[in-house]
Amino acid sequence: MTFGTLLKDARLPDGRMADIALDGGTIAAVTECGAITSTDVPTIDIAGACVLPGLVDGHMHLDKTLMGLPWVPHQAKPFRMSRIETDKWLLPSLDLDTKARALNLIDRCISFGTAHIRTHVDIDLEGKLTKLAAVLEAREEAKDKATVQIVAFPQSGVSRRPGTLELLDAALAEGADLIGGIDPCEIDRDPKGQLDGIFALAEKYGVGVDIHLHEAGELGLFNVQEITERTRVLGLAGKVTISHGFCLGGVAESRFKAAAEAMGEAGVMVCTHGAAGLPLPPIMGLREAGVNVFAGNDDVRDSWSPYGDGDMLARAALIGWRADLRTDEGVLVAFDLASAAGAKAIGIEGYGVAKGCRADFFTVAASGAPEAVGGHPPRDLVVFNGNLVARGEKPLATPVPLASLAEGPVAAVA
Repeated sequence: MTFGTLLKDARLPDGRMADIALDGGTIAAVTECGAITSTDVPTIDIAGACVLPGLVDGHMHLDKTLMGLPWVPHQAKPFRMSRIETDKWLLPSLDLDTKARALNLIDRCISFGTAHIRTHVDIDLEGKLTKLAAVLEAREEAKDKATVQIVAFPQSGVSRRPGTLELLDAALAEGADLIGGIDPCEIDRDPKGQLDGIFALAEKYGVGVDIHLHEAGELGLFNVQEITERTRVLGLAGKVTISHGFCLGGVAESRFKAAAEAMGEAGVMVCTHGAAGLPLPPIMGLREAGVNVFAGNDDVRDSWSPYGDGDMLARAALIGWRADLRTDEGVLVAFDLASAAGAKAIGIEGYGVAKGCRADFFTVAASGAPEAVGGHPPRDLVVFNGNLVARGEKPLATPVPLASLAEGPVAAVA
């Protein structure tokens, strides 16, 4: 077996000690400490640091971030439509363009160990596809440091803005990976029109759907049911996400259970960012019903919120705290939301710290994944596709081979 680099005395997410051998962008072996004895393999002794799989941010808005600018006070009034309208004049007036701000936030996320990002990008009548073009360029520039999946997002609505559906069609043709939606009743007042339109585009292009659903109570639950039924009929299991889904935490238990069971059977997923002041979707109840629940940071120091830093370990801790996940088993659920569940949702194959998995990982001083979530300590090494992309929470301008941290040639080991 050919090894390119050996991580010596690593701690696995479950706390066990091991040596981890890499072959390019793949984990070639996970062995007992000292099992690989060749002196020809470049070896890095990480002295018991915990190796965790690259984090997954399943919900972000790279086009809205203010990262890299001096402090910008929040401009919008405290309701959603004001934030939507404020974006239209604020973002074009900024001193940094969309691509630069997006790259700044991607680098910040990478520095905290994130390897995979799903971002929503506004598609509207004012900006048309300009933000998409910028985020596509940012994705291309960052492709050696992280993956970026793009949702064409009709932030201002669909039915209420004639011409938006055509722009969403064009966005998918230009390279967006999924089709988005938002509050079919509250924003569009036309749930059938919006949902029929975006699911038709999903079917046309063979892509997934990710719908922002902020609507509360029975109104929101109605749209959960509509989304679930379309997912079932079109056979889109594992390709449809309800982002936020606050209504799921604000209806009668019997109503929630019925909806969760239908979602699990249809393969509808839920993404949460643990928003304060709003109901949290019942994470454990959804998981018990077979619903894949994953997590994202959502707004990170942007035109919608001055808060956030891009750290998905801290986000997992916040969600775990809100969901009252206190035992190690519970904290591991919080970690799963920011790691394996997110990888499953966005289609990352070969995810984890095991033989044959992608060499996307980071190291922290922790006894295992529960302590890493509970304390979210500083990240040391961040590796993507077998290359070092950040160290000491500082992103590298250009990835370098991980073997560059060790001495000795790359060699074949029997």
